[in-house]
Amino acid sequence: MGGQYVPGSIWFYAPNKGAPVAWAFFFAVSCAVHMWQCRRYKAWKFTGLLPWAALVFTAGYVMREVGAYHYGNVNIFISSICLVYAAPPFYELANYIILGRILYYVPYHSPLHPGRVLTTFGAISGIVEALNGNGASYSSNANLPESKQKMGRDLLKAALIIQLGVITSFLMLAVYFQRRCQRNNLFPKNLKSIFITLYCSSALIMVRTIYRTVEYFSISQIHVTPGFNPLSISPIVRYEWFFWVFEALLMITNSVMLNFRHPASFLPNSNKIYLAKDGVTEIEGPGFEDPRNFIVTILDPFDLIGLIKGRDKQKYWENQGEPNHDVAEKDVTTEAPELKTV
Repeated sequence: MGGQYVPGSIWFYAPNKGAPVAWAFFFAVSCAVHMWQCRRYKAWKFTGLLPWAALVFTAGYVMREVGAYHYGNVNIFISSICLVYAAPPFYELANYIILGRILYYVPYHSPLHPGRVLTTFGAISGIVEALNGNGASYSSNANLPESKQKMGRDLLKAALIIQLGVITSFLMLAVYFQRRCQRNNLFPKNLKSIFITLYCSSALIMVRTIYRTVEYFSISQIHVTPGFNPLSISPIVRYEWFFWVFEALLMITNSVMLNFRHPASFLPNSNKIYLAKDGVTEIEGPGFEDPRNFIVTILDPFDLIGLIKGRDKQKYWENQGEPNHDVAEKDVTTEAPELKTV
C-alpha cells in the first residue's frame, strides 16, 4: 500500500528499483548527445554546462538505484540527494549564458552589459548552490542532532526561495528585452525560437523549484514525538510519485528539449557577432567592453552609477562599416542557414 512508512528506510518509503535505472540511462543518453552537439557546433563555452548537468543527474540516479537496495544507508542517501539537488542550478546557469549571448546578438536593445547576466545571476546561483549542498547534507543525515538537521532544512528553504526569486528576476529581464526587440521590429525567426526554448526551460525549472520548496516546507513541520503517526506527514513526502513527476520527469524533459532545440543552432558561437538593425545581416564587431572593476560590475550590473554620471553605454554598432573597426558582414538567410534550423 502506497504512502506507508517502511521501517528502517531513510527515504520513508522503499524507493522504486526500476525507475532510477531508466532515468540514469535517459540522462546518460542526453549527456552524450549534448557532448556531440557541443563538438558539432564548437560551442563548449556557450553550452558546455548542458552535458555537465545531465552527467550530474546520471550520477544522482545511479546512487538512487544503489539506495533502493540499501535504503537504510545514510551515506548513499546523502550522495543521491546532493547530486540530484546540484544538477538543476547548472541548467539555470546555462540559461543565463544563453540570455547573455542573446543580448550580445542584439546589443543595441540590451538593458545591461551582456556579460553581467552571467556574473550577476551566476554569483547568486553560486550562493544557492552552496546553500543547497550544505542544506542537503545536513538535513538528510539522520545521525546528526535535530538542531543540525533543522539548520539543513532552513538552508534548503532559503536556497529554494532565493532560487525562485532569481528565476523570476531572470524571466522579467528576458521579457523586457524581448518586448524592446518586438517594439523595434527586430525579432527574426532564430531569435523567436531561442526565446521559446529559454522560456520553456525556465518554466520547467520554476515548477520543479516550487515542488521542492513545498516539499521542504512540509518536512520542516515534522516533529517526531512519542506516538507520532507517520501518516500525518504530507503526501508530497510520503508518496514517491511526486518526485518522479515533479523532479525527474520535468528535468529530463528540459534536458531532452535542449537536445532538440540546441541553443547553438539558433545563435552564433562568438559574442562579437551581432544582428544588424535590418534583422537579416550578421556583423562581426568589436564586442562589448566594460572598463569598470570586475567586482563593481557584479554589484552594479546595470551601471546605474554611470547613468547618474551621464556616462553613455557603448554604441559601437553605430560606427558599422567604418574602416577602423574592420567589420565583416554576411547575410544570415543565405550564408548561415544553419542558424535558422532547429
